[in-house]
Amino acid sequence: MPTPPEPAAPAAWIVTPAGTPTFEVWGLRPVERLQRSLERAGCIAARVLGDADAPQTPATGSVVVARSDWIYDERLVEALVGAEDDVLLVAPEDRVPVAARVSAERAASTLAALRTGRGDLDLPTRVPVELAPSYTAKLRKTEPPYLVAARPETLHEIEALTFAASYKGATDLVTKWVLPRPARAVTRRLAASHVHPNTVTLASWVLAIAAFALFWSGSFGPGLIAAWGMTFLDTVDGKLARVTLTSSRLGDFLDHGLDLVHPPFWWWAWGAGIGWAWHPETLVVVAGYFVGRLIEGVFLATFGFETHSWRPIDTLFRTITARRNPNLILFSVGTAAGRPDLGMTLVALWTAASLAFHTLRLLQAFAARLRGENVTPWNRDLAGKAAG
Repeated sequence: MPTPPEPAAPAAWIVTPAGTPTFEVWGLRPVERLQRSLERAGCIAARVLGDADAPQTPATGSVVVARSDWIYDERLVEALVGAEDDVLLVAPEDRVPVAARVSAERAASTLAALRTGRGDLDLPTRVPVELAPSYTAKLRKTEPPYLVAARPETLHEIEALTFAASYKGATDLVTKWVLPRPARAVTRRLAASHVHPNTVTLASWVLAIAAFALFWSGSFGPGLIAAWGMTFLDTVDGKLARVTLTSSRLGDFLDHGLDLVHPPFWWWAWGAGIGWAWHPETLVVVAGYFVGRLIEGVFLATFGFETHSWRPIDTLFRTITARRNPNLILFSVGTAAGRPDLGMTLVALWTAASLAFHTLRLLQAFAARLRGENVTPWNRDLAGKAAG
């Protein structure tokens, strides 16, 4: 039997009502954000329509029609573009029609209704939480998709909402509780200046290499400044990419490649700087990094999600486990005490403790599966219960 052809990508019409504000959110006007979201989701080049524009309706296929005076979570746009049947997205508070995916023959009437914000479209309606999932595997968190009116007087709230949505749910204590406020301020400035996230990532690479060289030479204070600077930029680049809708495969490769590669080189350079290049503590820290990644990889390959998302205790332990930022805290404590060797000893002990925890959790996950239990992320379970 021949394989049925893939459905054609939908066309996209962006409705710009009269009086739509022209302020910017993270360096983009609301209409530009929507246009970028639609095209990233796979739409044919999104067309921005004025009040009098009458676009030619496609003979077949589907059309996504959306108002530009709203700020959309990307999950909502992706859900509209990928919908198999006609659907209308409405605001959660007053159920005002905001966007729709419709067949070509209903496109003109839908366009007219969305221009006025009124009219009986006779379409299945969905509020945001009904259209798109709350659980995001990539960010390891459960958070309802947002849909907020684009008003310049609420810019601060819009920025706070979209920036918080760009954060991972399971991360270390520094990234989670120390960096958000300064990272948001720097991200705002970079977005306003139209700095590309990959530029920030390349600066992170420079600081990572500088930290390695400084640690190797025994310049631990300047090396820690470079290392902490790199961790800050590592937070900023991902947030900048997500809030400006400019994430890319190249950016992911550069960012995640750096995240994976640099820690063991830093720890080995630290050991060399204190004359412990092949000392047991240094070997524990360096080898422990690879063993920890192996444990996480086995968990991911077996259960389909990251170990830090299994149960609340795993998400909590992710804040302090022997990864880069918690380790840097211990190295900083040793350096502040004038004992960089003490920093290595502390990190070695904490690495061993963290490996023991993650090994135990992996074994417990296997045991749970053998008992017939479903091993799934706790926050995805939470999202399912909320939806039910």
